[in-house]
Amino acid sequence: MKQLYIILLAAIAFSCTMKQPDKNLETKKPKRFFSDQSFWNQPLVENPEIDSRSPKWIEMLKTEPTKNNFSPQYIVYTIPVYEVDSTTPVVNVKFHYLTPALKKLWDTTKERFGHGSGFNPVPIPADALPDPEGDHHLAVIDWGRMLAWDMWGCEKLPDGSWASNTGMKYKLNGSGVFDTADFNIANGESVHFYGPSRAPGVPAIAGLIMYEEVAAGEIRHKLSFGSRYVALQEFACPPAIWTDGVVPGGIPEGSVIQLDPKLDLSKFDLTPEEKIVAIALQKYGMVLVDGAGGQPIYVEGLYGHHGKSWKGKLREWGKKGINSIPYDNYRVLKAEKIVYKGDAKSLLSKKGSHKSTSR
Repeated sequence: MKQLYIILLAAIAFSCTMKQPDKNLETKKPKRFFSDQSFWNQPLVENPEIDSRSPKWIEMLKTEPTKNNFSPQYIVYTIPVYEVDSTTPVVNVKFHYLTPALKKLWDTTKERFGHGSGFNPVPIPADALPDPEGDHHLAVIDWGRMLAWDMWGCEKLPDGSWASNTGMKYKLNGSGVFDTADFNIANGESVHFYGPSRAPGVPAIAGLIMYEEVAAGEIRHKLSFGSRYVALQEFACPPAIWTDGVVPGGIPEGSVIQLDPKLDLSKFDLTPEEKIVAIALQKYGMVLVDGAGGQPIYVEGLYGHHGKSWKGKLREWGKKGINSIPYDNYRVLKAEKIVYKGDAKSLLSKKGSHKSTSR
């Protein structure tokens, strides 16, 4: 009996010396933008109501001239995000002014686009690099102060100063949905004249697939995507407050598209990171946030982030990974509210003339 007692004590002592799981690590979730109650962070309900026009829209997507399905996009035309804090130098971001040709293109007499209320000054790291393509998006986030800034047409000028077309400042722990009442916008003009960088008036970082969350193994929010089939003067609110769509009968910006939650993902050749994205598409869906030359799902641009790369993790176009999942496996969900207005003054004046956007 004494020998059994000694063995028991030894076993207890050994178990105490073994490394125990860190409960804080087990329960730690990757950071996400906006409050837990935000539209962006709500998982979809089981058996959500599907929009009656969904079959028509899916058939429209299947006419995509490149023959590509939805695909992550992170090399160009996406959003680079830089973390800042109270020690990051701040700058007053100037405006870019419109040339006569741009005024004609945007059908406006205004001299420039806009910066939202309280936008300046902006903390910008010295090594920050905007998206290299024409949109030149850039976002900075301050987790300490729970603030974000985003810009479209952002550029560092030769004299070291910065300028942008648009600029917004907003709370990282807020709703992630702007209020139309904050913008004195008239039907037919662009929301870009009032600060938002995305044409439907949503934060540029909303729905963005972030490197750190994929590395952590879970995406806990709706994703964002673009399409060449954005509806003319029709958007889903929330989260959109406007639209730049040009396709009559197209998909309203702000619409949520869900990957069939019953789809067996093992049927597709997905990397572990692509499977994380696919699961998020099933659980949270993705929101239409811009016109595009295809159907890109927006991923954090890692420009300037040395040591980080999406290579070997997410694949873009070419019928690989997410891009190999056919459109028939998606459905467009019924929106809470559809609003019939937006940016289309010059298009409406041409009695139905329209073209696809290609940003």
